[in-house]
Amino acid sequence: MRQALCGKNCRLQQLAMQNKETIRPYPQLNFVELYQRTCLEFTSYLTHLFRNFSTICMFDFRLQVFNTVAKRLNFTKAAEELFITQPAVTKHIQEIENHFKVKLFERNGTKIKLTPAGETLLQHTDQLFAVYRNMEFELNAFTQQHAGKLKIGASTTVAQYVLPPVLAAFHKKFRNIRVSLTINNTEQIEQALQNKSIDLGIIEGQSKSNLFKYTEFVEDELLLVANSNHPLARKEFIKPEELLKVPLLLREPGSGTLEVIAHALRPLGIKISQLQKEMQLGSTESMKLYLLNSDAMAFLSVHSISKELHDRECSVIAVKGLKIKRHFYFIQQHGPAEALPDLFMKFARHYNFR
Repeated sequence: MRQALCGKNCRLQQLAMQNKETIRPYPQLNFVELYQRTCLEFTSYLTHLFRNFSTICMFDFRLQVFNTVAKRLNFTKAAEELFITQPAVTKHIQEIENHFKVKLFERNGTKIKLTPAGETLLQHTDQLFAVYRNMEFELNAFTQQHAGKLKIGASTTVAQYVLPPVLAAFHKKFRNIRVSLTINNTEQIEQALQNKSIDLGIIEGQSKSNLFKYTEFVEDELLLVANSNHPLARKEFIKPEELLKVPLLLREPGSGTLEVIAHALRPLGIKISQLQKEMQLGSTESMKLYLLNSDAMAFLSVHSISKELHDRECSVIAVKGLKIKRHFYFIQQHGPAEALPDLFMKFARHYNFR
């Protein structure tokens, strides 16, 4: 017993030296005194260890606060999303700025934007949290057995050009889960979720309903596209007023893509009703094939035209002052998360899109 305690005492001295602490050599102590002193110093070491762990956890949370503010560019929205107060958000950002001795945001009245240092930190926090998600998902997979049926509803663009490789990889990893995919426009997907005919929706619209909870999936950009022989294909950009003279292919009412386009044109003083609609088509594929045989243009997802751009069949026409970025969103009913939809969301969010 005495030998065991002496061995433990030596180990404590080694641990303390590693943490740059010094333990004075023990005088001649009786057994009880030696045991008591060993316990006290071991407790001191554990206190030091957990204090460091607590500091790491707090810094991780501060980085999460920064990442949320950087994505929303709004302190109030970040506070609501994180369920903390706005002063707490501000304090966490200031602590990070003091730690690195840099400014992360530039403030102009009520608006904020990232500084170059903020942009760099955002890249690193994105990578860090992706590693965390991947680690959690992969380790949980060892202890959980998944089986059953998952019904997904997705709007047209995301269903055709984003989901197929994700679904293939998901099936390869979880062969006991039977997945079915319904394709419709955003409005119809929301109705299907409300009617509980699907378990999980993936949409591309701009507006959000209080009936559902929304989770970001992947970023997208809508580009003005024409065939490569179009007279305007050689121009560096066109002005917004020139857009009013261009014959356009547009999606049907209820389409998330049409809603996003209308929202993006509003700051330029342009309404959808002012555009020259050559034809209304219900799918991206039909729009692409139409473009290749006409002088019309269309706003299409960057995910949908990679092959046509690579083969130089289509060209992107820049519109001055117009950039249409959006996110595809997972949508679910409010309430406790269901196992299979939650599993698919986690898998899809850390899928490596190349």
